[in-house]
Amino acid sequence: MTDSVAKTVHHWIGGKSVEGVSGQHGPVTDPATGAVTTRVDFASVDEVDAAVAAAKGAFASWGQSSLAKRTEILFRFRALLDANRDAIAELITAEHGKVHSDALGEVARGLEIVDLACGINVQLKGELSMQVASRVDVSSIRQPLGVVAGITPFNFPAMVPMWMFPIAIACGNTFVLKPSEKDPSAAVKIAELLAEAGLPDGVFNVLHGDKVAVDRLLEHPDVAAVSFVGSTPIARHIHRTASANGKRVQALGGAKNHMLVLPDADLDAAADAAVSAAYGSAGERCMAISAVVAVGAIGDELVAKIKERAEKIKIGPGNDPESEMGPLITAAHRDKVASYVKGAAAEGCEVVLDGSDYRVPGFENGHWVGLSLLDRVPTSAKAYQDEIFGPVLCVLRVDTYEEGVALMNASPFGNGTAIFTRDGGAARRFQLEIEAGMVGVNVPIPVPVGYHSFGGWKDSLFGDHHIYGNDGTHFYTRGKVVTTRWPDPSEAPSGVDLGFPRNH
Repeated sequence: MTDSVAKTVHHWIGGKSVEGVSGQHGPVTDPATGAVTTRVDFASVDEVDAAVAAAKGAFASWGQSSLAKRTEILFRFRALLDANRDAIAELITAEHGKVHSDALGEVARGLEIVDLACGINVQLKGELSMQVASRVDVSSIRQPLGVVAGITPFNFPAMVPMWMFPIAIACGNTFVLKPSEKDPSAAVKIAELLAEAGLPDGVFNVLHGDKVAVDRLLEHPDVAAVSFVGSTPIARHIHRTASANGKRVQALGGAKNHMLVLPDADLDAAADAAVSAAYGSAGERCMAISAVVAVGAIGDELVAKIKERAEKIKIGPGNDPESEMGPLITAAHRDKVASYVKGAAAEGCEVVLDGSDYRVPGFENGHWVGLSLLDRVPTSAKAYQDEIFGPVLCVLRVDTYEEGVALMNASPFGNGTAIFTRDGGAARRFQLEIEAGMVGVNVPIPVPVGYHSFGGWKDSLFGDHHIYGNDGTHFYTRGKVVTTRWPDPSEAPSGVDLGFPRNH
């Protein structure tokens, strides 16, 4: 990296921007041009410790603050976030590459969780049982954990952090965020807006870095819980390491999301959905549909309709209003995605569309890959087995509904899935029989709204809690049960009784 890079992204610790002192940095590129535009500080162990210490110090008062104060600040933050949608979306497009409308959609989905956090008082209500024994009452309450950490991926640099920290801080915790080093600026902008909203110093902190920072957070004795979204191998490492260090963990892993299309489905609607779900955000999302399972004789017609639509998608820089799909995040990721397409024919796939060598005129050095469509894909092909995380759609053929469900359930992943059909009975059966955490019926990307929780099954989730919704509140708090007995004022003390309270 040269000294000509004009911008450096610093940490946010204790309510202010803090320049890194480790001497380690990472490059941030503009995916549309391939040029390094920014560098980002990488935290040392000492800098991680400083951020955790700031969060621990802030928890002493924030954890005891009133719900009214917390939600008042979150309401102000929500207003600022809404007013700065475009600015945050521009940062996302500049560093991630997704088109501006997609970046705006990401901010909007994050706002849903901020809305939920603004009404957290409903989720934090306890329970009370009166007179369980003579003058004995039992109540249950939920209390914050302390310092919690979030480790988030590059594909949604604003939305995924907002799946975590609004609920965490609304519950009374303090937060340390380690965003992706590939697109770090959105996280810092969010920190600035939280400070402007009046969040006390140290309640929300941002650390940039690599494995050094992550591993220190996983082992730090003052971090009570860790939330993670990313690939399955890393999710497994996060869960294993943090759990071994006594932490509560929710680690969301990878996916290979299937869409089952029955012979009675509206094929135009199914084709529209397949193209949108497979190629939106250049396929860089864990809820992308990457495998369509065509049942019966509809396969040829469905593939033709998908091909027709895919060929019309306009690929270009994310800040071009005419672009429908942008570049991939890095050149290395582009080359990896392209390799699956280039090797597909040798593994028995029929290559209907090959986008592996796609380039955009005037932006030849950008991280471009075109839309690829593979038909008659065997389950042994790497393009089917791996999470590609790019605009590659596999079509598999089966003869029956039962064969399709068996194929889908054999996948080690269980994140999201969908069925397209006009048959209500088949759809009902599917939602009960399919082994996945999120199911869509004629809905290609079944991401739950904020007040329902997001999470998969099998190798798509490690830990007991899904993210946001009621599960999010439970993850960021711990329960306590209080049993109380007050003697009636008219009674004299009755002496010591070591038995259970009498029920009469």
